[in-house]
Amino acid sequence: MKGPSAVSSRRKSGVTRLLWTLFGACFVATVIGYKPVVIVHGLFDSSGVFVEFLRFINQSHPGTNVSVIDLFDRSSSLQPLWKQVEGFKEAIYPIMQNAADGVHFICYSQGGLICRGILSTLPNHNVHSFISLSSPQAGQYGDTDYLKYLFPQFMKSNLFHFCYTGVGQRISICNYWKDPHHTDMYVNGSDYLALLNSERPNPNSTVWKKNFLRIKKLVLIGGPDDGVITPWQSSQFGFYNDNETVVEIKDQDLYLRDVFGLKTLNARGDLFLCSMSGVEHVKWHSNDTVFNTCIEKWLV
Repeated sequence: MKGPSAVSSRRKSGVTRLLWTLFGACFVATVIGYKPVVIVHGLFDSSGVFVEFLRFINQSHPGTNVSVIDLFDRSSSLQPLWKQVEGFKEAIYPIMQNAADGVHFICYSQGGLICRGILSTLPNHNVHSFISLSSPQAGQYGDTDYLKYLFPQFMKSNLFHFCYTGVGQRISICNYWKDPHHTDMYVNGSDYLALLNSERPNPNSTVWKKNFLRIKKLVLIGGPDDGVITPWQSSQFGFYNDNETVVEIKDQDLYLRDVFGLKTLNARGDLFLCSMSGVEHVKWHSNDTVFNTCIEKWLV
């Protein structure tokens, strides 16, 4: 049997190791200087869904300042996207101002389109990595559970009758509803995505492109088992043609004409696609494999 002095010695040794571990974590965070992370949630979400995600960041990048913006939660996320862009912009700008080395954006689902609006319209932003997590960047067109819940009287084939009206454009999902069989109506009726993509005349397109290209990295994450983003390739700027055949990002007109900078980002070596199977839409931010494979390395 070991005496009290031996037990005391072991306890002191354990405490010492713990203190050194904590000191090491703080030292790494201070020396490396991880950039602050700003997280924007998706449709019907709130900041509370990112508990696991925050744990991933804290474990891999201890000491990182993470802000999950608590605005337009749940049913309020149905408000028009330009209104949400202004609200999120107002909340996020002070975080940018206090981050001399810049910040990272992680924007989930509908939040990815909100972040694009911010990046396009904010001329002096300092976003380093823009990580778009399963976001319908090229639009949405599918009979999903979300659609049935929001518009029980409609199907994807006839939702254009409502979405491309003044009333429809007051609902966020209609701001990025893109019916490949009614392109003219989409171009003329979409107040958000068609403008963001310069698919309709936009006098601010040159300035918006310049603003967007201030980012240092664009990371597009999605996968075939998402079940909500339709087609799932929209999370990587692929979308249907009028035959509902998916046209991948590099064959899209907005890429070929470099409308808002995708081709430039790729030429710079700053465009990254990360595809993962087996991940449902609501699981992207709580899947450690997604974080370790597609996100962790960009949060420096």
